[in-house]
Parts: sequence; structure tokens; C-alpha cells
Amino acid sequence: MAPTVADPQSNSAIQALSEKAPEQLERFKLLYHTLDADSVSPALLATCYHPDIIFKDPFHRIKGLAQLTQYFAGVYENAQDVSFDFHREWHNKTNDGQFSYIRWTMSYRHPKLYGGEQAILVDGGTELSWQDRRIIYHRDFFDAGQMLYEHLPLLRWAIQKLKERMA
Repeated sequence: MAPTVADPQSNSAIQALSEKAPEQLERFKLLYHTLDADSVSPALLATCYHPDIIFKDPFHRIKGLAQLTQYFAGVYENAQDVSFDFHREWHNKTNDGQFSYIRWTMSYRHPKLYGGEQAILVDGGTELSWQDRRIIYHRDFFDAGQMLYEHLPLLRWAIQKLKERMA
């Protein structure tokens, strides 16, 4: 079955995509609206993640629920006001399994970036593979510069110069 293709500007198309989203994808979004420094625990992550989870992003490769719990604990200990706004999603069920992709914008503040006073917005997407109604593979795609490098003074200057030369 091919994923649903719809005009992203159409409210009815977005509603149709949401209506077809499986319960486990809704549980994933709820998890990310719930996570904070006080809530990260193996029990909470196990509501969505398989014990043998493989998690990848531009900075990390993590295997297993224990390592994922440590990773999230560190992220939420250091970052402040982390929130996600989910935009578009698709879910596909094939003979090879169930797969989802969701687009998002993350907002966060960090005490070492702008003194923690400025929210940083990062656009990204997440690819998910499911096993036993839990996530067995999670891969985040985002611009590492938008998340971090462009907010460090020396690197910000170098990246701006590089972008000017590329234009």
C-alpha cells in the first residue's frame, strides 16, 4: 500500500492523514509533548520504544532502551523548554513492516547559547520503523548547523562566510 499523497495546504488533506495515523504514532507524539527532565525514565520510553531500539541523529547512534534513556536524560538536563510542533506525517504498512515519517519543528533554549534567553528553532523529520507496535528504529534528520553550529560565535561567522561564497 502506497502512502497517502495529499495537498499539504488542504485542511481536509491534513485531517485525512491524521485520521489514518495509527495509535502508536499518536502515542509517539504524546511522548514528545510529555518528555522533560523530570519525566525521562525507562518505563515512559518503553511505552513507545522497543527494548532493542536503534536511534540515530546527526550526532549520535544509540542502541538499546537503557542507552536511549541516558541520552534523553542528558538532553533534557541541559536543554530548557524543549517542545515539538508536529506538521505532516505518513504511515505505510508493507510486507516488510510498518514505517512512519513525521515532520516537526523543535524549539529549545540552552544556557550556553545566548545565555539561555533565546529560543532556537530547528526543522526536522523523523523516520520510524515499528515492531510489536513499538519503535525499533528511529532516525532524526535535521540541519546540525540550524540546531547548534550557527549559534556558536566563531562557527556562525565561518558558516555565514561560506554561505555567502556559495550564493
